[in-house]
Amino acid sequence: MRKLLSLLAASLLTGCASVAGAGSLADVAVINRTTGERLPLYRHGGRLYVEGKAGERYSVELRNRSGARVLTVLAVDGVNAITGQTAAASQSGYVLAAWSRAEIAGWRKSMSDVAAFYFTALPDAYAARTGRPDNVGVIGVAVYKEYPEPPRALLDAQPQARSEAAGRLSANEAAGAPPAPAASADMSAQRKSMSEDKLGTGHGERLHAPTYSTEFQRASSAPSEVITIYYDSRQNLVAMGVIPRQPRLPQPFPNGGFVPDPG
Repeated sequence: MRKLLSLLAASLLTGCASVAGAGSLADVAVINRTTGERLPLYRHGGRLYVEGKAGERYSVELRNRSGARVLTVLAVDGVNAITGQTAAASQSGYVLAAWSRAEIAGWRKSMSDVAAFYFTALPDAYAARTGRPDNVGVIGVAVYKEYPEPPRALLDAQPQARSEAAGRLSANEAAGAPPAPAASADMSAQRKSMSEDKLGTGHGERLHAPTYSTEFQRASSAPSEVITIYYDSRQNLVAMGVIPRQPRLPQPFPNGGFVPDPG
């Protein structure tokens, strides 16, 4: 069933280049906010991963690859980045204009600011601190196409229908769902070790990030595509086989001094 919702239009930047986390409608990248560099994406077992480092601030870059507006619903650690609700694809998101991009740097706190995203230990993650630790370590973006606008003549002939739609809009805005409450012995030990230093996303300092409300009618009830990027520490990604282990190579100058007699 189509829904007409009041959504946020992202602060847009022009231009669109392909990145590794690409769908047919949108690209997604994770950016180190200190250096401005995109974090390398690793493909493993049909999934995408990035390496995070505790304390690093990051942003999620969204790029519209199409010539029409799209809605992007951003979830971090299973939490909607705008509303703070336990994430569902049907919730509020950011609307991107054709061929545009936007950087989302944190949890939306108001129409003018966000609380910065940063990689942190699991207990400090926003999802864990709000009783929802089960989905820490993943960034998801659900992308929707926009329902084609009817011809103007048809709209002018149906003012009552437009008025009823506006009434449904107000009801949908008011009815937000509350956040949900929160192998072998060797494998169990490995998983326990990984969970102890697993990364999550913290709720950091306030950043100025103005936005505004707009309307968007989804072309379908289900997203056209969902782009998923998992993240964790380098240690854990190496243990999982996502990042190959680097063999220890012999060193040409391991020490200095003169040649001693052999033992």
